[in-house]
Amino acid sequence: MFTTTVKKSNTMKHLSILLFLAITANLFSQESHFNTKKGYAAEGYDVVSYFMQKAEKGDKKFTAEYDSVKYKFSSKEHLETFQKAPEKYAPQYGGYCAYAIGLKSEKVSVDPKTFEIRDGKLYLFYNSWGTNTLKLWKEEGAEKLQKQADINWQKITEE
Repeated sequence: MFTTTVKKSNTMKHLSILLFLAITANLFSQESHFNTKKGYAAEGYDVVSYFMQKAEKGDKKFTAEYDSVKYKFSSKEHLETFQKAPEKYAPQYGGYCAYAIGLKSEKVSVDPKTFEIRDGKLYLFYNSWGTNTLKLWKEEGAEKLQKQADINWQKITEE
């Protein structure tokens, strides 16, 4: 009788731990779909400024949250512009390198000064140690890589 009670207790304990891990893993996997290096999308750069072909650092005075991600802006006007249509300004692929998502389905950090506006959307790229993935993106066929990145990102976000 004692053995049966201990086995049931251990089984319940294991189930509880498994349930906790499953819930925790799910929460972390959702959070990891966004590149929030330095605590903000685009490493704190103003995502509205990219649409003016500038990479401007945001200011802590002008912040917003969209889809559980914090954003900084260089001005009150940019903050208000973002708030009217945040989905337009949010970087594609959670702010990870578009080239890496398209080529290998890998989440790679970016250089927030290396970007492209394509079809009205913001794409960010890795640019360090002599590797500029924006240049590779263009040379290897941006349209093809973008289509593959869309497919890969869908798979990543479903995991």
